[in-house]
Amino acid sequence: MDGMNRREVLGALSALAALGAIGAEAQTAGGADLAKSHVFRFSEMVEKPSSNGGWSRAVTKGTLPTGEFVEVHETMLPPGKMPHPPHRHPNSEFILIREGKLQHLGEDVTDTRPIVPGDIIFNASNRLHGLKNIGETNAQYFVVSVSKQLG
Repeated sequence: MDGMNRREVLGALSALAALGAIGAEAQTAGGADLAKSHVFRFSEMVEKPSSNGGWSRAVTKGTLPTGEFVEVHETMLPPGKMPHPPHRHPNSEFILIREGKLQHLGEDVTDTRPIVPGDIIFNASNRLHGLKNIGETNAQYFVVSVSKQLG
């Protein structure tokens, strides 16, 4: 992605999120291939409370025509909290920071500066990773998860 600015990267990731959403719609409609674009209205996304005092909103999940499984959600994390302990999973994740100040935890972390709005975290497949809200306000971020297998 040499030569791309932050706005172009965020635009590309937004497009990826929209494609994943279409895949979910196709699966629900009988497993048909992805065939059309779709808009997900924020006002229609259900906020689900989390045990840490935060919440999450599922955006979509489904399979792209190229075979990748994509899951997209938004999370709000209260100050001082983690969504869960550091963990590993086979999917890769892009995390787009919307609000707040986070710490990226994990075995590959070399940049220890706070993660702030506009920053993007990449968690590679099967690598130990986690997050902690190190700010004084709620943090909000979107997760775009991609894998070759469902869920």
